[in-house]
Amino acid sequence: MIDNKLSEIMGRKRIRIADLRRKTGLSQNAILNLYHNKTKSVTYETMNKICWALEISVGELFEYIPDENS
Repeated sequence: MIDNKLSEIMGRKRIRIADLRRKTGLSQNAILNLYHNKTKSVTYETMNKICWALEISVGELFEYIPDENS
């Protein structure tokens, strides 16, 4: 399973969804869905914009957690 750390990172950096939206140009829905881990896929463009805005790497944004049944 891939876990996204967007809400954790934004909390640590004290960045609001509205601030990230303004900085990235992404829609509020796109950010909210990722923030609440309700999306099944993320484009490279979205990842690039978020990583740039938060000054993080993709590895900081996502974490691989092996499934117990794998």
